[in-house]
Amino acid sequence: MIVGGGYTGLWTAVLAKRRNPDTHVVLVEAKTVGWAASGRNGGFCEASLTHGRENGLARWPEELETLDRLGLENLDAIEASESEYGMDVEFERNGSLSLAVEPHQVEWLHEQVADAAARGDDSVRFLDQAGVRAEVDSPTYLAAVWETRTSALLHPAKLAVELARVAEELGVEIYEGSPVRRIDTPGSTGAVTIVTEHGRVVAQRAVLATNVFPTLLKRNLLMTVPVYDYALMTEPLTDEQLQAIGWSHRQGLGDLANQFHYYRLSRDNRILFGGYDAVYHYGRRIRAAYERRPESFERLASHFFTTFPQLEGLRFTHQWAGAIDTSTRFCAFFGTARDGRVAYAAGFTGLGVAAARFAAEVMLDRLEQRDNERTRLRMVRERPLPFPPEPAAALGINATRWSLDRADHERGRRNMLLKTLDALGLGFDS
Repeated sequence: MIVGGGYTGLWTAVLAKRRNPDTHVVLVEAKTVGWAASGRNGGFCEASLTHGRENGLARWPEELETLDRLGLENLDAIEASESEYGMDVEFERNGSLSLAVEPHQVEWLHEQVADAAARGDDSVRFLDQAGVRAEVDSPTYLAAVWETRTSALLHPAKLAVELARVAEELGVEIYEGSPVRRIDTPGSTGAVTIVTEHGRVVAQRAVLATNVFPTLLKRNLLMTVPVYDYALMTEPLTDEQLQAIGWSHRQGLGDLANQFHYYRLSRDNRILFGGYDAVYHYGRRIRAAYERRPESFERLASHFFTTFPQLEGLRFTHQWAGAIDTSTRFCAFFGTARDGRVAYAAGFTGLGVAAARFAAEVMLDRLEQRDNERTRLRMVRERPLPFPPEPAAALGINATRWSLDRADHERGRRNMLLKTLDALGLGFDS
């Protein structure tokens, strides 16, 4: 039994049938598959399971080599799935450019390249200003690092739809429009009962893949907060406009600010441009009205034309927003409940396109009580610190957002609040 029809739930369904084709798998989704973050993200499919090497090194240094390898294997498996299952998800493994747009960020790039060289990793290339502008031409770029094998791009909504198709072809039953109200686990039966608006499903084991939406487990009530991310999509660029900016290698792009932008080309040469704002609403509320925030879209449009002044006059044809499940450790956490009958994963913090597949493997391992390389990881066994309840959550998150903005404008210098959060292993990702 799986609750949630995003990437995490869909991958769990597919992999459960792959492990044991005779398993009866039922998936319930409150709305439609891929409706939330899985259908609204930028389509950046990153190998990292720890939201970047720096975060992993700070938290699990002894495991980072293993985590990096498992992350690459996971990304390779996603790429292989496209041909294995005949999925059209517009997968492009072009790598990504991490962009320095402030002088102090150039040194960070040198450190990243030096670290890769020390590990014998030749897939990380430094580009000076001339080099990066030869790849993608923006007057804001000072330098970049091109990571050539740890990042891919795909069409996010197509991935959700194709995973659902594959799951059903493997025999998974999917029920959309079925919000779950509670989960019951009577002690004597060894079963799990999922109670929906329309009825109930009784299963031996259950996976909770609700991510940003309210958890069905009290123990996880304070483990994540929802923050709203915003994105724009341009009309297709003409050949002349493409020539004006270059970008012939079609890498995914992201700058190094705390309040960062991410952007990429679609198959039909539109530019998806998102990020910067990460808005939290008091009480961990999730509302459709929060997606309509004109000031965020106007700010993104202004930043877009600062980045690409040669595209002045280009129109935006689409805009959207959605909530991201943020955890204090910046990446997913995992666990079991109800005497091992229920597994869960949440807290992907905006980097879950690839990590959701790894999470599915972990949850299935846990339910099957497997002792293997994944389940022995400290990163998998540990839970992050929770966010505080209100009003402390809103005060702390908004103070952190303000501090991150100040750091971006003060050569990356982190104030006492950010230093304290760093020392405690707490965070709020922009």
